[in-house]
Amino acid sequence: MTKKPEIIYIIQPLMGENDKELLEEAIALIESAGAQYAGSISQNIREINPATFIGEGKLQELRERLEGLEDITILFNGELSPSQTLNISAALDHRKVIDRTTLILDIFALRAQSSEGKIQVELAQLKYLYPRLKGKGEALSRLGGGIGTRGPGETQLETDRRHIRTRIHALEDKLRETEARRAMQTERRKKDRVRTIALVGYTNTGKSTLLNAMTGADVFVKNALFATLDPTARAFEIEGVPFLLVDTVGFLQSLPHQLIEAFHSTLESALHCDLALIVCDASGEYETQLKTTLSTLQSLGFDSPYLIVMNKCDAISDISALPHDSVCISAKNGTGLDTLKSRIFQALSDRFRRAELFIPYAKLAEYGKIRSLLTERTINYTDDGAEISVIIPSEYTDQFRPFSKKD
Repeated sequence: MTKKPEIIYIIQPLMGENDKELLEEAIALIESAGAQYAGSISQNIREINPATFIGEGKLQELRERLEGLEDITILFNGELSPSQTLNISAALDHRKVIDRTTLILDIFALRAQSSEGKIQVELAQLKYLYPRLKGKGEALSRLGGGIGTRGPGETQLETDRRHIRTRIHALEDKLRETEARRAMQTERRKKDRVRTIALVGYTNTGKSTLLNAMTGADVFVKNALFATLDPTARAFEIEGVPFLLVDTVGFLQSLPHQLIEAFHSTLESALHCDLALIVCDASGEYETQLKTTLSTLQSLGFDSPYLIVMNKCDAISDISALPHDSVCISAKNGTGLDTLKSRIFQALSDRFRRAELFIPYAKLAEYGKIRSLLTERTINYTDDGAEISVIIPSEYTDQFRPFSKKD
C-alpha cells in the first residue's frame, strides 16, 4: 500500500527582500521531501513575538483556514525556538509544527547514502532535537521501574536527554575517525601532486550533471534540492594532465548552522582545493546563489581561487547580463565545456610549465626515472634522440632542466 504524502502548509514571515525566493525554496524543499504543498500564509514582521514569532491574529486566521482539514503539518519557513514551536502548535489545535531546519534535516536523512553522510545527518538531527526536548516533561514523564529505580524515579525527559547525549558523543567519535581517514586521503593526494577541483554552489544548479559531463561518470542526477548529498570524486584530464573533480553538498539561503558544522569535514575538499568552480543556475536567481555560496565558504575559511560557472545557459536567450568573468555552459548539452576546461587550465597556469625537451638516447633511462612526473604531449624521434613537448608541474621544473631543448 502506497503511503500518502504528508501535506504541508507554510507560514512565511516577511522580513526582507528575499522573502519570495525563500517561499519558492520552501515549496521546492517540501517537494524534495516527498510531501505535498497545500498553501501558505504570510505576515510582515516588524517585531518578533517572543511566544509565537508571528502575531496571535495571524495564527487565528490560519486556524480558521485549516478548520475541518485533517493531518496537515505546519512549516514555519524560518527557525523557531522550542517554546515557539510548542506555542504555535497549541494555538493551531496541537497540529504538528516544524521549522525550515527540521525539513532540511529530514531531506538530508533521506538523501544520505554513505556511512559518513548518515553519521553527519544523525548528529545534526540530535543536536537540533536535544534542546527541543525541553518543555515536554509532563507529556513524557514516568516513574522508572525495577531494582535501583524506586523512589522519585527518572522522568522520560531525563532518560531521553541522557540517551541523546550518549549517542551524540558516540557519533562524534565515529566522525573523528572518518575525518582522520579523509585527512590521510588529502595528504596522499598532495603527496601524489593530484590537483583537486571542487564543484561548489547552490543546490540544484547542476553540479552533479557537470561532474558527469566532465568525467564521463554516472552520478545520480535529479531535479530536486539536495538530490546529491554525499561527496563524489572522479578523475579527468585536461590536455593529458590528470585532475580530480569533487562534487560537494549544495548550499541554500539561511542554511542552518548545524548543517554547516556537521558537514564541515565533507566540505574540506572544497576548502583545500586547488581551484573551485562555483556553479550557478543562469536561468534562476544567480546573484543570490553566488552571494550565498561565497558567504558560506568565507564563513568556513575558504581562500582558494575560483571560477564562476553559469550553467543552464541554454535556457536563456541573452547571456550579456551574466557576470563578465563567468564561463557560460550547459552541462546537460555539453555546450561550453571545452571553454571551461581551457579556463581551468588558464587559472592554474602558475602550477604548470609548457616545455620542449630533448632526450639523447644515451639518457633515456635517466629520463625514464622521472618521466611519471610530467605529461607528454607529442614525441618526435630523431637520429640523436627524442624531442618531446611536455607539461611539467612547476615544482618539478628543476628536475627536467638538464633536458631543456636548446634553441
